Amino acid sequence: MAEQELAFIATNDLCAITRGRGMPLAQLDWEAGCGWVPANLGVGAFGKIVEGSPFDATGDLRLVPDERSLARIDGIPGRPPLTVVLADITRTDGSGWQCCPRTFLRHAIRDLEQETGLEVFGAFEHEFTLVTDEPAEPPMSLQAMLRIEPLGSELVGILAGAGLQPENWLAEYGAHQCEVTVAAAGALAAADRAVLLRDIVRNLARARGQQASFAPLLDPGGVGNGVHVHFSLQDTAGTPVMYDAARPGLLSEAAGSFAAGIIRHARALLAFTAASEVSYLRLVPHRWSVTHAFLGGNNREAMLRLCPTIGIGGRDPAGQLNLEFRAADATGNAWLVMGMLIRAGLEGIRQRLPAPAVMDRPIEEIREDEQRCAGIVRLPASLPEALVALEEDPVVSGWLAPELLQVQRALKLDELRRLEGLDEVEKCRRYAGVY
Repeated sequence: MAEQELAFIATNDLCAITRGRGMPLAQLDWEAGCGWVPANLGVGAFGKIVEGSPFDATGDLRLVPDERSLARIDGIPGRPPLTVVLADITRTDGSGWQCCPRTFLRHAIRDLEQETGLEVFGAFEHEFTLVTDEPAEPPMSLQAMLRIEPLGSELVGILAGAGLQPENWLAEYGAHQCEVTVAAAGALAAADRAVLLRDIVRNLARARGQQASFAPLLDPGGVGNGVHVHFSLQDTAGTPVMYDAARPGLLSEAAGSFAAGIIRHARALLAFTAASEVSYLRLVPHRWSVTHAFLGGNNREAMLRLCPTIGIGGRDPAGQLNLEFRAADATGNAWLVMGMLIRAGLEGIRQRLPAPAVMDRPIEEIREDEQRCAGIVRLPASLPEALVALEEDPVVSGWLAPELLQVQRALKLDELRRLEGLDEVEKCRRYAGVY
């Protein structure tokens, strides 16, 4: 380790932007971290402290690093190695700060385990686009993958070296679109990996003279970038508890109730999982995205999808079954997204909600009376509608500190004001530059 090597103590804010402070790695204080201020949570996606934030020039906090999250990022051309450590935001006495997104997730994990003896095991599947005017190769082709080289091979190596356990790397359907997946882990580690992966990809692309954008949509007529959250339940010994061959959808009683809780509160959840104005340009019919909250069996326009299991070579489906949440993108803070899913699932278990009906047909083929009987609801069609849905759901809003709700609303209203009067092309361009 070189004497001048830096460490970056990081948080990820309500706009899903990683912020923090750097220092010599040798001087990193694992116990006390570094200073931070409440007003930093009120910095918007477009770089300004927003009006309506409850935080002003007063107050002090700490970024306390979690050694379990340490990732040494090495191998980016022309860039020195950097150690990034994700942190919890605390008060200066070390007690928790009620507006810390990472603490929100940790508390959701704790409550699920204490009340049910269960844990969430998951992974975030990311899509992003390389911004270029070059002609595109055929989608999902070897030629498209080779066109991206050496970026792809370098990325896989850097992710592996940082401990993120990359699994799949591919050229996706959209022009110059890529997808990268990492191995599943516990809920906190899974969300930590999502935070780190986005910045590693952007940094590597920049070093290669390119721009990688995770924005939900770069072109109103193009293919969108989603973030699909895969998750399953296991007991504290690590034994999978999702699968029950005797039940509808093969979901155990706990898993069925967990899924039902997410569907019941889906409209409010979107204020955090699809957190930008252009998120809702992607969540429209015939984009292989999501417009309604329901459970689908291998249906890629379902908000929750039952992922297929395989029996090749005698593989046991009990250890494979997982659900995929498809109404998220990279404008949502990964800690809050995972925490919201856990909170909603826990609420479903508390209420003993029955497992949702499994719908395999496209939503337009499901009659309105069938939708009502199955509890299928239309998701918000815009960010303002999602913010209203959050206000109207006292369960979801009750999970969050009043100051966190206030600053989140102020951030989103500021985004909407800054985009007012712009056409869809320009809105997409603005977000592409940020994400």
